[in-house]
Amino acid sequence: MATNITWHDGLTRRERNEARGQKGYTIWFTGLSASGKSTVATALEQHLLHLGVAAYRLDGDNVRFGLNKDLGFSEKDRNENIRRIAEVAKLFADSSTVALTSFISPYRADRELARELHAKSGQNGDDALEFIEVYVDIPIEVAEQRDPKGLYKKARAGEIKEFTGISAPYEAPEKPEITIKTHESSVEECVAQIVTYLQGKGLLAASK
Repeated sequence: MATNITWHDGLTRRERNEARGQKGYTIWFTGLSASGKSTVATALEQHLLHLGVAAYRLDGDNVRFGLNKDLGFSEKDRNENIRRIAEVAKLFADSSTVALTSFISPYRADRELARELHAKSGQNGDDALEFIEVYVDIPIEVAEQRDPKGLYKKARAGEIKEFTGISAPYEAPEKPEITIKTHESSVEECVAQIVTYLQGKGLLAASK
C-alpha cells in the first residue's frame, strides 16, 4: 500500500459534465470469449460518437498489450486485471466520457467490485457514476462454433490452461441491466436495444 499520499480535489463532476454537455458512465460488457462483446461495443462506440457523445472502448486483449501486460490468466491475475480496468473505467466516466468495457470478466465478485467502485464515487455533491452491466448471453456451443481466434480448439486440446467455459468457470450475471443475445439478434439490433435502455434512463437524448 502506498503511504504519504494525499487526495487532491479538483473540479467537481458536475462542473465537467456541464462544460462537456454530457454525463459519463460505464457500460460493462461481459460474456464468453467469442460471444460478440467487442463487436457490439465497437458498434455502440461508433454510434455514440456519431451522435456527438464522447465515448471510449476498453478492450480485453488491447489492454493486455500495455496497462496489464504483466498479468497472466490465473484467477488472481484475472481479479487484478478487472480491478485495474474498473478503476480506469471509473476515471473515464468521471471525466464525462462514456466508458465501454469488453472483458470476459468471468467472476461475479470482480464485476460487483467494479459496480461498487462506481457506486461509491459520489462526492462533493456529485451523484454516483452509473454502472450498466450488459450480459452478452450465448450458448457455449455457439461460441465454440464461432471461435475466430481458435482458442476453444486449443483449450479443448489442453494447449490453453484456465480457459473460461472449458477449464475455468464463467459466472453469469444474476441481475444485469441489459441482456443481449448475439446469436439471435444482429449487431445493429443489439446496439438499438442498449440505446433504448440509455434513453429510458435519461443517459442519452432520444433521437429526433
